[in-house]
Amino acid sequence: MKELLLAISILSIQSGDAWENASKFQIENQWLGFEPANTEDVREAERRLHVNLPEDYKTFLQITNGFSAPNTVEPTFMKVDEIDYLNTIDPDLVKIWDVSNNETGNDLKKSLLIAGKGQEQYFLLVPVDIAKGKWKYWKFANWHPGEQEYKGLKDYFKDVLKFCEQESLNNSK
Repeated sequence: MKELLLAISILSIQSGDAWENASKFQIENQWLGFEPANTEDVREAERRLHVNLPEDYKTFLQITNGFSAPNTVEPTFMKVDEIDYLNTIDPDLVKIWDVSNNETGNDLKKSLLIAGKGQEQYFLLVPVDIAKGKWKYWKFANWHPGEQEYKGLKDYFKDVLKFCEQESLNNSK
């Protein structure tokens, strides 16, 4: 996964999309990520949220504790101590979907917001069977009808890389 994140960072640097708000650490390291999360921070988040986070998300956190949006289409991944239930962060959105679509509304009620706080698009972890460690991975945006589901974080970041590559090609023409 680190290779994907590095490739996304490099394309973002070349395009200049994400560097207006970059930190000194990010600029010096040409990396949209941050210092890795420590194990205790991850455990504390799991205790606070009463869940065992998915392994691929924990791996992501061991690489980088958050990840800046590489463009205006993707959300910024939050630091582990900032993640929370969507129902806590954006209860109005959950209410709207709960009334209009029971299945999606039920999923949103129990989902964790891990990216996009205060942005137009979210990335959510939706527990399917916590005892078995099964989760759904959703990109959810107000400009996209419903959720866009991924098999895991790696698949999401592969999709982001493809988008960045396409944007890079379009900008070079």
